[in-house]
Amino acid sequence: MFSPITVTEFILQGFSEHPKLWIPLFGCFLSLYMVALTGNVLIITAITLNSSLHSPMYFFLFNLATMDIVCTSSILPKVLEGLLSEENTISYGGCMAQLFFLTWSASSELLLFTIMAYDRYVAICHPLHYSTMMSKTLCSALAAGVWLICAFISSIHTCLMTRLSFCGPNVIAHFFCEIPPLLLLSCTSTYINGVMTVLADAFHGFINFLLTLVSYGLIISSILKIQTSEGKKRAFSTCSSHLIVVSMYYTVVFYAYISPICSYNPERSKLAGVLYTMLSPTLNPLIYTLRNKEVKMALGKLFPFFRN
Repeated sequence: MFSPITVTEFILQGFSEHPKLWIPLFGCFLSLYMVALTGNVLIITAITLNSSLHSPMYFFLFNLATMDIVCTSSILPKVLEGLLSEENTISYGGCMAQLFFLTWSASSELLLFTIMAYDRYVAICHPLHYSTMMSKTLCSALAAGVWLICAFISSIHTCLMTRLSFCGPNVIAHFFCEIPPLLLLSCTSTYINGVMTVLADAFHGFINFLLTLVSYGLIISSILKIQTSEGKKRAFSTCSSHLIVVSMYYTVVFYAYISPICSYNPERSKLAGVLYTMLSPTLNPLIYTLRNKEVKMALGKLFPFFRN
């Protein structure tokens, strides 16, 4: 039986402790949002319209770009609104919706990184069997599995949050609705939520991280066996963009979130939030575009200004 809700809206603390930075932050965050949206939409468009990019690697990149848009769009509009208003509030329902979409997109990205690492492993270590090992059916099933599994887990997080009572205070020490600061505001037991959070961290964080490490360990071992330096360079270039993005994302995740709820640090979490909800979706398309000749050529065919 769900506990009665006494708090109908929350106040997002955001960056209220730094009022002099509101205008610069608004300009910075708006720029990041526009670049993130533009970059990811361009990647989606290029992959959709160019048949040369209809391969497993770019199929998963398409899914990653889509999740980047969901992630940043679930946070940035509300953040920008808060920087322009005196009182940054969010309704209870809006907070739960934001929690669901953010958890869904962020966790989906981690699973996609693992699948993309496996894709690179097959491409480099088993090139002759790549088309059969990474068939369209398997790729579609993996992508659908990521979306559905993460949506299910996010639904569990959200439902567990709705069973809690929030009696006040209602100030969230963050600029968006996130599990740790919300649990600190609950006036009922959060034990089940805490257990679920630990299990989700273990699945999304540690297990995916270990699987990615195994894939890249095998990839590096295979690359080192290549006789020519040109061959090694070509093999490494096919996975360098993914390796950069994965390293950046996991650094942020482990820095901010792989810790007990009781040791939650608002300032550290805000910094990490900026990195993975704003900076990462902005840099991902830039990294994949600037370091990938095929993507640049596809964009050049669609948009002449990319040819230079």
